[in-house]
Formats: sequence, C-alpha cells, structure tokens
Amino acid sequence: MEPPGSVADLTELGRVRLSEHFFMRDMLYSEVANFHGLSNMPDDPDLAVASGAKLCELVLEPLHRAFGGITVRSAFRSALVNDYCHQRLSQDPGAYYCGDNTYAAARHIWDLRDADGYKGATASIVIPWYIERFEESGDFRPLAWWICDHLADYAEVAFYPWLCAFNIRWYEGPSDKAIRWSAPDMPESKLLTQRGMDGFDDDHSGHYPGFPTL
Repeated sequence: MEPPGSVADLTELGRVRLSEHFFMRDMLYSEVANFHGLSNMPDDPDLAVASGAKLCELVLEPLHRAFGGITVRSAFRSALVNDYCHQRLSQDPGAYYCGDNTYAAARHIWDLRDADGYKGATASIVIPWYIERFEESGDFRPLAWWICDHLADYAEVAFYPWLCAFNIRWYEGPSDKAIRWSAPDMPESKLLTQRGMDGFDDDHSGHYPGFPTL
C-alpha cells in the first residue's frame, strides 16, 4: 500500500478494519496535527496497519469486551507530527508531550520499527466505565491491577491524571510489562509494577471488586 496521495486514498486507508470494533480512521486523529496543519498519515501504511491490527486485536478488543466500549484519544502519530510535538516539549510540556522519534518508534509511530527491528503500536485511551469511579477515588490502581491480571499481551501502560486516560502498548519484542502513573510535570514516572517485581504474578483481584471479567 502506497502512502495516501489523495483524499480518496486517505478515505480508503481509514476504511481498513483493524479488528472487530476498530478502524484505521479511529487512530488518525491528532490535535497537534489539526491545530498546526500537519499531515498525520503513515509513510508505510502496511506496517502501520499490521502493527495497529495487533494492538487492536490483542489489547483494545479485550478491553472493549470487558468494559462495554473504550474511547481512543490518540493513537497513530506520523514521524512528522511526533517530531514537531517533541520539538515543542520544553516550551509547553502541558500541551506537547511527545518523546523523540527514536523513543516513539514502535510506540505512537506505528510505521517505524524500533532500533532492534521490532514493530509495535500504542494508543491513548479512556474507559468511560471507569471515569466516575476515578473521579470519586482519584485512584488509578484498581484499573491498573485489572489490566495486569487480565491482558496477557500488553507491553507497557502509563496512566495520566485526566479522566484516568492511559497509554497502552502492544510490542512484538521483549517487554517488562511495566505499569506507571505519569504526568508531564513529574520528574519521573511512578512505577506500580513490572515483571520481576515482588507480587507481579499474584492475583490482584482484591484491588478491583465489582470489575467485569473477560
């Protein structure tokens, strides 16, 4: 598949079904691209679709089944958009919070393999089912522990304070499956758990009573 060269090409790319409930069009929205008039289209559509399909099938669909739907806030970023965002990170970290393109490859830049040659994909999502619960408690950990216990194919998760949104990644390479609480103004992320830490492989269901099961 060639990079979109017309509106018709982009329309066809948007119609690509990544999984039962998700289409490529759901993944192309970018506030940075829209505001600054940048192209958020993949340079390698085939790789973007292949990586995105794995993310949707193995990570997003289980969340959709369990919680009755999810909202995608940000997913695919072109290398152009990601770099533009990263260059402005120091100027306005509250609005621009992209890592450099080397870091973002096989994360938000779905159509770039990382330095080890692996593909991957990340989406920033919100689970409406959990919004009111989070607003009452301010605690991301029940949802984090549910993900740890139920999603075998996630590679890493980073939670943010707005609506308990989180980045969740599929990655074909090795992963420590870290789950963090993060925010742009934090000097470093707060690690909740990762593979190898005490308790990672335990049953954490006591942390999320009343949650759905897969």
